[in-house]
Amino acid sequence: MLGLGAIFTLFFVTLGPLKVLGPFAQQTQALEPAALRSLSLRVFVIALIAVLAGGYLGEVLASNWHISVPAITIATGIIFLLVAISAVMTAYEAPHAPPAPLPAAPIAAALRLTFPTVVTPYGIAALIALLAVSDNSTDSWHIYALLVFVMVLNLLAMLFVRQVMRGIMLLILQILGAVLGVLQVCLAIQIIIIGLRALNVLPR
Repeated sequence: MLGLGAIFTLFFVTLGPLKVLGPFAQQTQALEPAALRSLSLRVFVIALIAVLAGGYLGEVLASNWHISVPAITIATGIIFLLVAISAVMTAYEAPHAPPAPLPAAPIAAALRLTFPTVVTPYGIAALIALLAVSDNSTDSWHIYALLVFVMVLNLLAMLFVRQVMRGIMLLILQILGAVLGVLQVCLAIQIIIIGLRALNVLPR
């Protein structure tokens, strides 16, 4: 249904570094460089285990519960649409209160940053939908490989967050985020259309 480039783009938008950088930079600004590196590695490991386990478990449960591929596709599109619209409208809302300080315990701090900043519900939904429509094990391995690659990009973004979130790079990220915000809404609608076409509700 989707090529490797489209799958990478979907993972990059739903689980990638653009949505991680802002919250991660805000909540770790008081940390020393060594503590920041240690926390970044913990978040990476927990997030990687969570997405791999979540994708596998979701695929198994969807099969056991006899949930059809169109149902998974439409549900993914609806979740993605709600989140995408919320992200677009955030720019017009009043500023939120600063987040609470990170817990002192390293694992608790890593969990705070992992869910839902790195591992998003709609990202897991996208992964389950892709695995559900994959034709064979080779396609599934390609999906998992692209997923791991995006998580590595998240790790690099967290390790170099202070270098990235300043100067011209910050301006570029803001422009890119605004463009992708609108495209996320379009992508969500397209996913819903694909599900409706699979049910023959819409013409192919």
